[in-house]
Amino acid sequence: MVKRVMIGNDHGGYDTKIELVKHLSAKGIEVINAGSDSTEIVRYPLYARKVAGAVARGEVERGILICSTGIGMSIAANKIKGIRASVCTSHYMAMMTRQHNDSNVLCLGGKITGIFEIFDIVGAWLENNYIGDRHAISLKLISDMEDELGLKVPALYP
Repeated sequence: MVKRVMIGNDHGGYDTKIELVKHLSAKGIEVINAGSDSTEIVRYPLYARKVAGAVARGEVERGILICSTGIGMSIAANKIKGIRASVCTSHYMAMMTRQHNDSNVLCLGGKITGIFEIFDIVGAWLENNYIGDRHAISLKLISDMEDELGLKVPALYP
């Protein structure tokens, strides 16, 4: 199980982040807070870039992004080379995105998924591992597409 994650959020994910950080910390998981510390309106791509960039640079193994739906964060995070950000709304989705897609960024909707369901989703995502096998072909095709399109890993961002 992963023991260290970076969490980013915008205003829509602030309350969920607070509860999730408490939950993960109680389980002995180190949490790096890279998100907004209030409910004041902020721009989610800035936080997606910060967390996904840290994952892509190898500073942390996995990242979690929280906005109102998880969708905006996933769109922004997936612009970064090497990032496989997945919106998950169930335990099964979290398990499958780890096992089949080797997802390294989990995107959550703080306004659409209840906190106990989020705890379950995050647990499944942290506990499951990539199984490789036939799925490696698909990930190679994605990597080739990133190279062809010129996607990059961003430098450190304030």
